Amino acid sequence: MKRIAVFPGSFDPITQGHVSLVNRAASLFDEIIVAVGLNSEKKAMFAAETRIKWIEQVFAGLPNVRVHQYSGLTVDFCREVGAGFLLRGLRTSADFEFERSIGQVNKMLDHQIETVFLLAEARYTPVSSSIVRDVIRYKGDISFMVPPEIIEEIKLL
Repeated sequence: MKRIAVFPGSFDPITQGHVSLVNRAASLFDEIIVAVGLNSEKKAMFAAETRIKWIEQVFAGLPNVRVHQYSGLTVDFCREVGAGFLLRGLRTSADFEFERSIGQVNKMLDHQIETVFLLAEARYTPVSSSIVRDVIRYKGDISFMVPPEIIEEIKLL
């Protein structure tokens, strides 16, 4: 059976921390699906189509990484694509507490799906999509926070 992991998130925008996590996890799983979740409660800075395009650009060199868009429960999406694992990154202890709760609920919803946590590289610990969005709003330097493949496109928006 293939080891398929879903890495869910808004990726608004994708950060170097996300890239690091997927690159490191690529050798652990046969396939990683970067799942761009649509959440009607959140107002995204970048259109879903743009985020998907950027993620595809960033991981073009990794044949076992693909990108999907989804809405609804993440465990339902996992079942839909045949994934047995949820991949999540941890930057801080606060992330752990939050992700642990979600992981436990997901386990109650589907006991066959395991949540796998990877620690963020120390240099990416302070970087989050929401911080990147704030820096973009005020025209700050995002070069160390987002993949180089998308910096110029972000500057044009």
